[in-house]
Amino acid sequence: MEKFPDGAHLRLRLRSRVHGGGGGGGGCLYLDADEDGVGVSLREHRASLSVAWRVHRVQHGGATRVLLHGAAYGRYLAVRPANAPPPGLRARRACRAVQCVYDAPEQDDVLWEAVDAGDDDGGSGDVLLRHHRYGLWYDNGEPSTTMRWVIEPIPPKPEPPALPAPSPSVGGLRRIRYVRADDDGNFAQIGWGTFDFCGQSVYRLRGEVSIKLAEPFASIGMTLCVRAGLCGRLTLLVTDLPRSQEPMDVVVLTTGSPAAEALVYPDADA
Repeated sequence: MEKFPDGAHLRLRLRSRVHGGGGGGGGCLYLDADEDGVGVSLREHRASLSVAWRVHRVQHGGATRVLLHGAAYGRYLAVRPANAPPPGLRARRACRAVQCVYDAPEQDDVLWEAVDAGDDDGGSGDVLLRHHRYGLWYDNGEPSTTMRWVIEPIPPKPEPPALPAPSPSVGGLRRIRYVRADDDGNFAQIGWGTFDFCGQSVYRLRGEVSIKLAEPFASIGMTLCVRAGLCGRLTLLVTDLPRSQEPMDVVVLTTGSPAAEALVYPDADA
């Protein structure tokens, strides 16, 4: 569990006799949060925010559990029910895994335990992920192909990147819930504003939120965070929104405030 310090960003690289990925460079597969905001895949691209995960440790049933939420969309790595079809259509699917919101302390589909892979791996330091309910994570559910992970810490970046250029407002509508936080990051749990937003552009979203808050000329001084569920931690929103039209909770911080300065952004290129 020491490889998963609370609040740290990391990559999970698959070490597998089936898929390869034993060393660095080309051909390595990383656990990736799909752009639909729902699926999870194994992909080769390393320098991407979608393969960065942040550790969220909690106490559950007298034991420490690890939760992982994506640095791109803030959604939590979970296990879907065995009888549910795989979400999305792209790339190789990581066995039984999805992205979801974290809504309640007793929610157990997001709870993981990191287990040392043992001495038979040559002392590589690989870990296995054991789910609170379903046990060890196997590739395609086959016990003969346990998914071993190499944990790659990601250092923080001094400043977040600029937002992507605005993109056209196309596609369906999604419900946005938003709230203004004070300089220390405190915000109300009830009475959030809501509106329907078209498209995926985070740049346009910031502008829309500034208008709803009656601060149309202050959007450049706003830092948007997404909260994936009532118990989810805030994630700095610097990428365009996922393709899914699921509702999003947005917490607005003042750029340069203590709360905004305390946010940690992973250096995906490191």
